[in-house]
Amino acid sequence: MRRFRRAIVAVLALALVAGAIYAIVAVLQRSETLVTERCVAVAGSDTHELATDQAANASLISAISVQRGLPPRAASIALATAMQESRLRNINYGDEAGPDSRGLFQQRPSQGWGTEAQVMDPVYASNAFYDGLVKVPGFETMEITQAAQAVQRSAFPRAYAQHEAMGRAFASALTGHSESSLNCELRMPEAAGDPAAVVDGITTAFGGHAATVQGRSVQLEVAGTQAWAIAHWAVANAKSLSITQVDAAGQTWNREKRDGWHASADPSEGVTITVSAPTT
Repeated sequence: MRRFRRAIVAVLALALVAGAIYAIVAVLQRSETLVTERCVAVAGSDTHELATDQAANASLISAISVQRGLPPRAASIALATAMQESRLRNINYGDEAGPDSRGLFQQRPSQGWGTEAQVMDPVYASNAFYDGLVKVPGFETMEITQAAQAVQRSAFPRAYAQHEAMGRAFASALTGHSESSLNCELRMPEAAGDPAAVVDGITTAFGGHAATVQGRSVQLEVAGTQAWAIAHWAVANAKSLSITQVDAAGQTWNREKRDGWHASADPSEGVTITVSAPTT
């Protein structure tokens, strides 16, 4: 009888332990803190990863090339350059070779790139880089190292080459030439999004686009590469703008699902960007 009781107690104890483990695992699986935030661009069978702040900067640099009507190659060169110079971060310091270098492209006020405040402005810095790039004859067909060096005049000209594949993958997605090829895995937003901030961001990055705000969503009547450039820009900026869903050309990116782009139930054209609602 005692053996039977001990067996019952042992079984119950194991059941309690198993139940506790299951509950802990279930909680952990739902925990937002376990989500590793990142953005990934796919090019063929290759994937390239950036942190969310790097991807946001990459999206602005690429969007400005679209706004200027430059070929995707220009954005590839710019992204490889900015990755080498600043790790695609808007840093406010230089190095021994350029102590007054600043910003995404480490441009030097002492070398005529502009004031410190100007080169720390990502929009100004990106345009300044492209202003230099378009003066390089044949930059479209040059190796990235040659084109970047012609603009930057770096002490380490070959260093740009190591970022060529990353630059090409993100540029192709962010200029809209590769559909549904950029995904960001993010935690759910802690604050409500502002559709007006989304419109302002698009205007800064791409120039004027007719946008309609309906509730928590921003709708844009765009198509083709322009649609995918804006859609991927929205995904790359989803963290800072509390964007929860992007719909483009019959495809949907949903922040909560964290599984990339999928066919949408609504195959309509254009781009719709939805931000999070206020918590109650």
